[in-house]
Order: sequence, then C-alpha cells, then structure tokens
Amino acid sequence: MKFMKIGTKPDTFCTEEASRTVISDVPSDLLIQINNISYLLHKFPLVPKCGLLQRLCSDSGDSEKVSIELHDIPGGEDAFELCAKFCYGITINLSAYNFVPAFCAAKFLRMTESLEKGNFVPKLEAFFNSCILEGWKDSITTLETTVKLPDWSENLGIIRKCIDSIVEKILTPPAKVSWSYTYTRPGYTKKQHHSIPKDWWTEDISDLDVDLFRCIITAVASTYMLPPQLIGEALHVYACRWLPDTTRPPPQTDEQFMEKNRRIVDTIVSMIPGDKRAVCVGFLLRLLMVANYLGVSPVTKTELLRRSSLQLQEATVNDLISPSHSPTDPEFYDIDLVVAVLQSFLVLWRRQSPAAASASESNGSSAQFLGTMRKVGKLIDSYLQVVARDANMPVSKLVSLAEALPDIAREDHDDIYKAINIYLKEHGDLSKTDKKRLCRILDCQKLSPEVRAHAVKNERLPLRTVVQVLFFEQDRDRASNSKAASTHDHHHKHKLLPLMPSQSQSQELFSTGKQTVPTSRELDIHNGHGHGHGKLKLGAADHHDKFTSSRGDHSTRRTNVAGKKDYPLHLQTKRSDGKFPVGTEIKIVSSTEIQEQVEHQLETGSGSKLDVKRMIQRGSRSDHGRDKGKDR
Repeated sequence: MKFMKIGTKPDTFCTEEASRTVISDVPSDLLIQINNISYLLHKFPLVPKCGLLQRLCSDSGDSEKVSIELHDIPGGEDAFELCAKFCYGITINLSAYNFVPAFCAAKFLRMTESLEKGNFVPKLEAFFNSCILEGWKDSITTLETTVKLPDWSENLGIIRKCIDSIVEKILTPPAKVSWSYTYTRPGYTKKQHHSIPKDWWTEDISDLDVDLFRCIITAVASTYMLPPQLIGEALHVYACRWLPDTTRPPPQTDEQFMEKNRRIVDTIVSMIPGDKRAVCVGFLLRLLMVANYLGVSPVTKTELLRRSSLQLQEATVNDLISPSHSPTDPEFYDIDLVVAVLQSFLVLWRRQSPAAASASESNGSSAQFLGTMRKVGKLIDSYLQVVARDANMPVSKLVSLAEALPDIAREDHDDIYKAINIYLKEHGDLSKTDKKRLCRILDCQKLSPEVRAHAVKNERLPLRTVVQVLFFEQDRDRASNSKAASTHDHHHKHKLLPLMPSQSQSQELFSTGKQTVPTSRELDIHNGHGHGHGKLKLGAADHHDKFTSSRGDHSTRRTNVAGKKDYPLHLQTKRSDGKFPVGTEIKIVSSTEIQEQVEHQLETGSGSKLDVKRMIQRGSRSDHGRDKGKDR
C-alpha cells in the first residue's frame, strides 16, 4: 500500500464543545457549518485555494465574519478537514483508503491548478495516476471506497480508471505478476509453490461490492483471454465470501440482508459462462440451495435447475444434502429440491435424446445416455440411503423420489433395497400400509443373490415382499435345473434310457426289489456330470415324490404285486399313439396355485412366515417334478 505525505506543520486542529477550530493568535473570521459540526477558521489560508469559497465569500459582502453552510460536500466533515489542513499546510497522509473522499471534496471546493499552482486537485491526480493505479491492491481498495460516493466517483472517472487498471493486471500472464496478492487456498503455501497460480486474483476482487465485481468480471470475460474455468472460479470465490451457509442458521434474517443476498445470487447466475465445464455441479447445487432459501426470482431458480441438471451425473451425495428451511416441513433434509433437480434432468435427457429415453440396454447408440442415466440412478439411491435415516422423513417423499427414476436407471435394485432397509430400521413404528407402499418400488428380480438371501431373513420387510423374493428364488432355481437337464440330454442322447425298457433291463432293475428307474440327477452323477463333485443332492423327481405323497395325491409311481416299485405311470400306461388311457389322471400342483394359497393366507392373516416358505418350497418341488416328467 502506497502513501503520500503533504504539508510540514503540526496538527493544530482542536475540538471545543461542538466546534472545530485552529489554535492561532489570529481570531476566526470564517464559520463553516457541515452537518452538526462548526468549523471556526480563517479566510486567508482557505479562500485563495478554494474557488467555491471565493464565490460564496464575495456574495456575502464586506462583512468581517462570513458564515457558510456546506452540508452537501462529498465525504462530509472528514473530507473537508483534509482539504482545510492542506490549505493551512498541516501534514496529512493520503492513501487508497481516503483518496476518494479527499479528491471528491477537493473537486467540490474547486481547488484546481487555475487558482494556485500546486493546488490540492493536481496533487491528488498525480498520486492517483502514479501510485494508486500502478498498484494491485491500491486499485482494489480505491475502487472499494467508491461505494460511499458512487455518483461522484463515476462522474470523475475514478471507477472506470480503477476497473481498467484491475482488468489489465488480471490479464497479465502469471509469470509476469510482480505485485503482492492474497491467496489463502487450503494446502497452498508460497514457499512450496514457486509458480504463481492462475487464479491469483480471485480472492482480492471478492472484497468488492457485487456491482463493481460484475463490472470487472464482465470486462475480463469480454476479452476472451481467460478460460471459462477461471471466470467460474472467481464466481465461486465470491459466492463463498458473501453468501450465507445454508447448513447453519444465518446470523441475521432481516429483509435487508435477504434482499442483498438475492441480488448477489442473481448477479452470479447471470455471469456463469455458457461452457458446461466453467463451474462444477457442486457449486451450482449450493447456489440452488441458497437461492431456494433466499426466495430468489423464478427465472434465476429455473436457470440454476437447468444448469445443475446438465451436470447431475457428476454430483456426489454430499452435493445433494441440504437442510430444509421450510417451517411446514418437519424433515431435516430438503428432498423436494432434489426431486426438482431430478425432474429437470429427466426433461433435458429426454429432449436431448428421445430415442435413448425409451431405448433398451442393448442399443449401442444410446450407450452414452444410458451410462449417464445409470450414474444418476446410483447417485439418487445413495442419497436415499442418507435421507432414510431422517426420523421425520415421510414415506411419500421417499417413494416420490425413488419412483421418479425410470426403470433403465437401475441396473440392479441392491442400493434401493439398502435404502428401504435403513428406512424400516429407523422407523420401527411404520404401519403395514406404509411398508407395502415403500416396498412396492422394489423389483425382487433385480436383486443380487447376496441381497436376496438377506431379504428372505429380513423380518422388517412385509411378508408379501418376502414371498415375492422366495418365489423368484424358486423360479430361478427351476429354470437353472431345466436348462441344465436340457443341456445334458442334448450331449448324452446315446446314454438315455428307452421309453419302454426291455425285458433284460426290467429284470435287472427289479432284481433287488429296491431299485427304481434312475432320475436325471442320478444319470448326471452316473455319467460324471453331477454338481458338487459326486455329492448326492435331492433331484427334481425326488422333490416331486415328496410333495405328492405328503398331500395324499395319487402318486406317479405305483407298487406292483410283489411289493416292488414299478415305472412311473406316464411311462407304463402311455399308449403307442402317445396318449394316456381313459381314466388315468396325473395331478400336478403348480407354483401358481401355491401362490394363490399364499395370497389367501396373507389376506386372511393366517399362517406364519415359516408356513409360507414351506408352501413355496412344496410348490417348487411339484414344478420340478412336472418339468422332469416332461424331460423324460
């Protein structure tokens, strides 16, 4: 910071009651009133240097003592006293802090070169041009002080010259920067970094008023000499400097405070470069949260929603977390804001690629859009796991956000299952209706085996959801077994038993009185294709036998006179034309019938989870037996 000292005499101004005077043997003959202060001075030192006082004194005639009112002098009594001390030759110190009021007051009093050589105005102009405008922080400080005298500063060209000086220095290559600057980024020390950072100027200009800041940023951006990321960084630093932290209660909430911050948000949003990479999505979401808290204009909020949704896939869970400031909402997290961002994202996503919005995962042309949607889906599900811990979070808002995502946004439902489980754990008193509503968003077919195993044992889940998981497990196992049997039959047709065994085979099979027709599982083990390296596991046919016998139905196997088990009915009684004789009935109970029985138990409230699981297992065994019978 540079200073200029003018004058050599000691300060002889003193205060007597409500007036300021100069200690002198000569009596005062000039009374100047400024606001509530009276200055008892002398005509001789002041009038020759001040054109305004010369005119006012001449209008008063030849009176010995002249009284003048200067209530409208820019800078007030402090600025006038600087001018008066200059006239008396008293030492004064000028700097960037007091230059603006002193210069405006000197201009007001017309202390120009035409009245006296070396007058106050030319000295101030020389200091301004040679010292203040040449310095980095001097220019910023001077520009900052113009806020108190905006009209005078604008008319005298102080603002324009300061802005031009600041912009010129900002555009200087970092390697040529030789002046001091403020840079307090976390983890940065000038001793460890010999090179000057590209954003060295952002912190110093953040101290300016928002209108002056806007003038500088606009001037810098109009040159297109700096990348958009630097402009965005300057906006980010300014927002951190002035905008309130929405995660904690603000120090004041009066209307003046709110209006000032609304103006800051509006200005920052209007200056965000069009380049998508200019600012990060975390900064945009924070601006959106502050805007929502301050109640900015709908235009500003809509623009922030649009910009945030364009980069939503780059956000983190911490970027989305914001406390709710609505007095009508009991929950801690502002989930409505996240829903608004997601909806804006979906609108833009469908508009940018209508085909990708409805395309399947196999569509190669929509791979990029699908990847973006999957990232957003992962983000939203992770966010749901956080807000699910909120004790006051209603089910309706959680379900609303979860259902807002399209089906293709979730490759699996493991993360949404975790969110549901957390919510059920934190809300133990949840009604059955709300539990069903919450679990309705879960697709059991998209759960991984580990999560399905957890869901089957999860007592917090509604029984209906557990039933769905169990049915899907059984259907999946049945499909796998059928596929394995089909593959085995395709590769080993020459080893399959004939439909009607020969006499020698019949004698061999019934020689012990205990052997039966080998099942497909036994064939697998016999041929070395069994699972588990030879460990015997209950095959599909055995499941069918147990299920039918337990129900007392007509078994598909019958016992001959000698007490030996004969072939299955459909192997013995089938005619040569492939039809069953009249009177032969095979009763097969499908999983659909079992599911109807389970649904009936759920509706009536009878039966436990264990009973339901047993019924599902029995239904699966019946289907296994039916499939094996078809294979044979």
